[in-house]
Amino acid sequence: MAFHIDERIRAAFAPPRYLVPPASGIDVSTSGVKAVRLAARASGITLASYAQVRLDAGAYADGEILDHEAVSGAIAVVAKQVGISSANAALPEPKSYLFETTVSGMEKAQWLLEVEQRLDEHIPLAPADAVFDVVADGPAEQGRTRVAGVGFARRVVDESLAVFDAAKVGVRSLESETFAMARALLRPDNSSTVLIVDVGKTTTKMAVLEKRVPRFATTIGIGGHALTLAVQKHFGVTEQEARRVKAERGIVPTVGNEDYLAAMLSTVSAIRDELGRRLQYWQERVAVTKQHEPVSRILLVGGNASLRGFPEYLEGALRVPVAAGDVFTNFAPRDAWLPPLDYGESLAYATAIGLALRDFALPYGN
Repeated sequence: MAFHIDERIRAAFAPPRYLVPPASGIDVSTSGVKAVRLAARASGITLASYAQVRLDAGAYADGEILDHEAVSGAIAVVAKQVGISSANAALPEPKSYLFETTVSGMEKAQWLLEVEQRLDEHIPLAPADAVFDVVADGPAEQGRTRVAGVGFARRVVDESLAVFDAAKVGVRSLESETFAMARALLRPDNSSTVLIVDVGKTTTKMAVLEKRVPRFATTIGIGGHALTLAVQKHFGVTEQEARRVKAERGIVPTVGNEDYLAAMLSTVSAIRDELGRRLQYWQERVAVTKQHEPVSRILLVGGNASLRGFPEYLEGALRVPVAAGDVFTNFAPRDAWLPPLDYGESLAYATAIGLALRDFALPYGN
């Protein structure tokens, strides 16, 4: 979701088509900085180029930029590698506040003004310290309109813009990473209720989406690196070798694999339990309020989403269909092009691809 001032600027100063910068997105996370550039062909959208620069531990954590120089340097490198000078960028889910409310009026400017006047009812920030946006979510009673919104501390926005400025890379729009992932994984006409689980390096993010709009999001402090550490401890190998073993064996039961599997499941079960508690909260909440629909399926993304046996393990425990996502859902058909990224690696680019797809479709709520 981009902030409304950005849309006004783009509408007022729309450049000729031949001057429009390439569709691109840059995603900053604990594991590193990822960038993509997309291209439009007669057959549809394709991935023109992509790049990733890993960040050292402590450069970025829990949605906070801790080493500005390292992050801005990585942004500059990936931008050069994919051939862009500006991009759409994401704001971190752990720093976001999702809310829903009803508003009067017919125009978005009226909705924003009304929400701002009672913003402290929705997020724990004063209006002067917050940046927020809303999207229409259907009619409500007495001629009002239901809207879904997201807010961030202005400090978070300013810090994000500062590292891009230092990298000399322009920011065309900012939006929540959960909105970007939805754009990458779901088709525009998808109206189902889906749980997206992003298994990153140190965290696992989950977001319930209905009609592609995030309704509930949270972050779990366990990620794929914990699985790597479990393999390291079990075999006494280097981190690089542990990642290779993890990718090869996954969590698939095989003869002679019992001790390894036990070591892995001690960590995987912690992720499962946390997901299960939050999923149960949503399912019970909608059963009582009748305001939304229960989750009908789960999509896995992130650098560790392709772990062998992981979807089947979660599906058996959570009793909801689970599958790895497809970040190229809204791209040209596979018979017209072949992605340069292999499938497992592509799952780490969901946010960056969703950001770039902004330039091919109207933003949410318009």
